[in-house]
Amino acid sequence: MAASSKTTSQRKVVIADDHPLFRTALSQAVTQALGAPELVTVGSVEELNKWLAASASQADLLLLDLNMPGARGYSSLVHARSVAASLPVIVVSAHEDASVAQASIEHGAAGFIPKSASLEVMAEAIETVLAGGTWVPAGTQDAEADKDDFTERLATLTPQQQRVLMMLTDGLLNKQIAIDLDISEATVKAHITAILRKLDVHTRTQAVIAARSLEIDWQSYARRELNSNNDS
Repeated sequence: MAASSKTTSQRKVVIADDHPLFRTALSQAVTQALGAPELVTVGSVEELNKWLAASASQADLLLLDLNMPGARGYSSLVHARSVAASLPVIVVSAHEDASVAQASIEHGAAGFIPKSASLEVMAEAIETVLAGGTWVPAGTQDAEADKDDFTERLATLTPQQQRVLMMLTDGLLNKQIAIDLDISEATVKAHITAILRKLDVHTRTQAVIAARSLEIDWQSYARRELNSNNDS
C-alpha cells in the first residue's frame, strides 16, 4: 500500500536507532509531522533486518541511524533499499559532515537529518520525504560524494548474498560462513560465484575491497569535526 493513499493517522514509521533519548526525540518529530502515526522502534541492524524481512511492505518510512550496533557504514542503508525498494529512508546521524549526507543520498536515502536538528526541522524533513521529495540540510547539495555504479550492482545481491559479502569483508573463511549461516560450504561457494558475477569482479579480494567502500571512518569524521570546531 503506497504511503500517499493513507491518511497521516494511518502511517507507520520505523525508527532504527540504539539511543533511547534520540528515539524519543525522533518519535516526537514524527508525531509533530504526522499527528498519530504507528511507531515501530528497533535498536540494531539485526532487529531491523528481521523486521524488514517480515513487515517492510507495511511501513511508510524508515528513520535509520548508520552507526547503530551491527551497522557497517552504508551497508544497512543499501540492504534496506534492496529488500524494500519502495520504502523511503531518512538517515539520521550525529556526524554532520556534508559528504556523509550526500553519500547517503547517493546510496539510496531520501533524506538526511543531523541529530542536532530541532524537532521542527526533523518534522519538515519527514513531511518533505513522505510527500515524495528529498531533504538534506542547507549546503549539503554541493558536497562531493564518491559516485560509481557499485551501489547499483550491490543492490542486485539477495539479502543472503549481502550477508556472505559482509562476512567476507570480516575475513571469514567459507567454512566459517557456512556454520554461521547454517548452510553448506557448496552453497557458500555458489553465493560467492554469484556475488563476483553481479559485482563484475574476478576475485573475492576485489569484492571485499569494493564492499569496504561502503564503510565510513567515523573516527576520521569525528577528528575532522573537532579540528573544524577548534579552528573556529
